[in-house]
Amino acid sequence: MDGRQGRQGRQGRQEPERLHCLVTGASGYIGGRLVPELLEAGHRVRCLARSPDKLRDHPWAGDVETVRGDVTDADSVAAALHGIDVAYYLVHALAGGSGFEETDRRAARVFAEQAHAAGVRRIVYLGGLTPPDMPEGSLSPHLRSRAEVGRIFLDAPVPATVLRAAVVIGSGSASFEMLRYLTERLPVMVTPRWVHTRTQPIGVRDVLHYLVGSATMPADVDRAFDIGGPDVLTYQDMMRRYASVAGLRRRLIVSVPVLTPRLSSLWIGLVTPVPAALARPLTESLRHEVVCREHDIARYVPDAPGRPLPFDEALALALRRVREAQVATRWSSAAVPGAPSDPLPTDPDWAGGSLYQDERQLSVDASPEALWKVIEGIGGDNGWYSFPLAWAVRGWLDRFVGGVGLRRGRRDAERLRAGDSLDFWRVEEIEPGRLLRLRAEMRLPGLAWLEMYAETDAGGRTRYRQRALFHPRGLPGHAYWWSVAPFHAVVFGGMARNITQAAAKGMGARGAESPPAPPTASGPPPSGGASGNSGHRTASRHQE
Repeated sequence: MDGRQGRQGRQGRQEPERLHCLVTGASGYIGGRLVPELLEAGHRVRCLARSPDKLRDHPWAGDVETVRGDVTDADSVAAALHGIDVAYYLVHALAGGSGFEETDRRAARVFAEQAHAAGVRRIVYLGGLTPPDMPEGSLSPHLRSRAEVGRIFLDAPVPATVLRAAVVIGSGSASFEMLRYLTERLPVMVTPRWVHTRTQPIGVRDVLHYLVGSATMPADVDRAFDIGGPDVLTYQDMMRRYASVAGLRRRLIVSVPVLTPRLSSLWIGLVTPVPAALARPLTESLRHEVVCREHDIARYVPDAPGRPLPFDEALALALRRVREAQVATRWSSAAVPGAPSDPLPTDPDWAGGSLYQDERQLSVDASPEALWKVIEGIGGDNGWYSFPLAWAVRGWLDRFVGGVGLRRGRRDAERLRAGDSLDFWRVEEIEPGRLLRLRAEMRLPGLAWLEMYAETDAGGRTRYRQRALFHPRGLPGHAYWWSVAPFHAVVFGGMARNITQAAAKGMGARGAESPPAPPTASGPPPSGGASGNSGHRTASRHQE
């Protein structure tokens, strides 16, 4: 019997085949949600990641194999693809700066070649929906690159499923958060002409359904499929329908012809947590009308009754996930292109360079558990426990020079995991109950880390230890450190005092100087983070 036809159960019932799947981009928004779906479908999963530590705290981490590698490196791709049946390619340099098209092209070719050499049965790729009969040269750079990657896979010897989607609606997606914050924060909007362009959004739940189902397509299927929800809408329609679903007043929208994608992206970067570098490819893509031309995917991956989800229902599900603090992944889950990824050196004199540090220690009149609760709850709506204006100004300056700023917030209001983004930091290391190490992703002339420890001293008292470290890059780096050093007593000293005071008062995740704003009737606090009680949850079958 051909294994691809499935296995016969004891009662003559056909059982789905257990495939060995490779997921690239597992630290990203879609990849992080696809992995538990594949596991629940009964498949074995291997993840290829440049930084495997980013995956270790996911609820499913113990159920998968993780290998280190990069899709542009043939050797690591070959090793990752060994013994794989179905390879999911979920990598795209959405905010990758100049040269991203060549990087995407080279990575896709390496992946296709190595998949063929390894005997992979199928490649599954999630790309972008493009207008019919439009020359690729007329597309936005990111849509053009996605179309080219899809073509590379379809031209390769390995059968491929290329799924083409437009706007993905789900809690934490960049498209959803852009729509959410623009609508919630601006009751009156002056908008560019692209708000009248038609598009066909799709709920993330349906994207995952089609991705999982693509693994078991017949061997002779080698083609692209358009996937979308049942509604064809303009962006103006989507904003007004979001306002209705969220219980907001009707939004007044006035479009003008002078707002270019660049100006639009800068405005979006100012108003929403989505930085301009990420907003620009999204707005450029919205200039094109992208509507599904077929729904042939249903022949191979049947839709359940009521599916795909209508736009309003997908919105309501995403909003519920946000309000209940059950956001599994966010757009910021993926690494920021160009951001430093160097781990903290263990030797202060690493590579013969300097490593400046500001270290502070204080005794705490509270248990280590109470102190850790404050440490793990830092950032986002909870603030940074010191000189809020200084942190805000630093965030504004970072946005001004093209950085991520403070608006990324947190994925979860109380719990962190390795790889989480946290305002303009990323969690590099977390040892629950003891250590939180953050690596800076703001624009700096060097590399920076912030460490916070909950410890017990020799006398049995709880002690808080805090280290800020900076490795300068050239003369500008040294100049930067010494220019901000006079403010460290206020910023870092105040942070240490307020964190210990908050722990002593049993304030948990609430900041001493910047308490979180309560949720409004229309949605959660406007920081981009989730709020409410959560903790580490078992991954649910459906993640909006």
